[in-house]
Amino acid sequence: MRIAIVNDMVMAVETLRRVLMTVKDYQVAWVARDGAEAVSKCAEDTPDLILMDLIMPIMDGVEATRHIMKNSPCAIVVVTASVEKNGSQVFEAMGYGALDAVSTPVLGASGNPEAATALLAKIVTIGKLIGKSGVTSKYRTHTESHQSIFSPLAARVPPLVAIGSSTGGPNALAKILSRLPASFGAAVAIVQHVDAQFTPSLVEWLNEQTPLSVQLASEGSRLEVGKVLIAGTNDHLSLQPNFSLSYTKNPIDYPYRPSVDVFFKSVAHYWHRQGTAVLLTGMGRDGAEGLGLLREKGWHTIAQNQASCVVYGMPKAAVELGAATEILPLDAIASTLIDRLARSR
Repeated sequence: MRIAIVNDMVMAVETLRRVLMTVKDYQVAWVARDGAEAVSKCAEDTPDLILMDLIMPIMDGVEATRHIMKNSPCAIVVVTASVEKNGSQVFEAMGYGALDAVSTPVLGASGNPEAATALLAKIVTIGKLIGKSGVTSKYRTHTESHQSIFSPLAARVPPLVAIGSSTGGPNALAKILSRLPASFGAAVAIVQHVDAQFTPSLVEWLNEQTPLSVQLASEGSRLEVGKVLIAGTNDHLSLQPNFSLSYTKNPIDYPYRPSVDVFFKSVAHYWHRQGTAVLLTGMGRDGAEGLGLLREKGWHTIAQNQASCVVYGMPKAAVELGAATEILPLDAIASTLIDRLARSR
């Protein structure tokens, strides 16, 4: 894998280079000392992955990420001295398309070797996403009419909106949730590809964008009207037969953690009421198969359209599988959710 380093600190660049050289298949494509240089170099030689610092002269990492993802997109991981202190900038960069964030490794007796291990683990995961083989299974592409699933258990569960998102997802989620009224009469469950250390900050930030209550999904949580639950660990969120939420490590070797597919498929099996599922911007194919299974169960399924996606990967996979009932721009999704809920009453 060809990996570029963007950092204005000589010691940080050298540390990152040493960490990468511990893996024989990793090659440093180039080094940039500020965001503007990174944008220029990426346009000339787009690497597989960029390790992007945040605080830099001339152009910071957030703005560099925005330019790169618009003009010469590739996988980007934010590498910063303090993920916690720079949380708002981390989420801003992720809104423009950065996949993840990690603290800058510091080698030596007083360093933080855990950060080096965490960085390498994230690179391995991204490598799987970039090189993931295509899925061959197909879903029906013609328009189908479904009768409602009859079950006496349906009366026990509220209307449900299930959402999956990845690259660019935080901003997309904020836009949707900000347009849902406090009276929105459905439960909302979200699986966003983000490391568990960032989910509390994501929940706090999203709570500022919406009148609904945004919370981390914990073991045993239940989906309730007016509440937004977000997957909060690096394990997979899953619905249980008793309608409670749980976490599972399986499948262990799945590169997407938490997985949208795992959650969507569990909902398809156990939620005794048809709802609406949405697959937003993101790299890879996670969620496409699960969306298709929900469509087969009679759910209304929505894929974000290419023009409004930061990365048209996950929605594209869903469209190719015929898993989406509708393909909508981001600005139209919230109003569609509101209209469908009103018609179902």
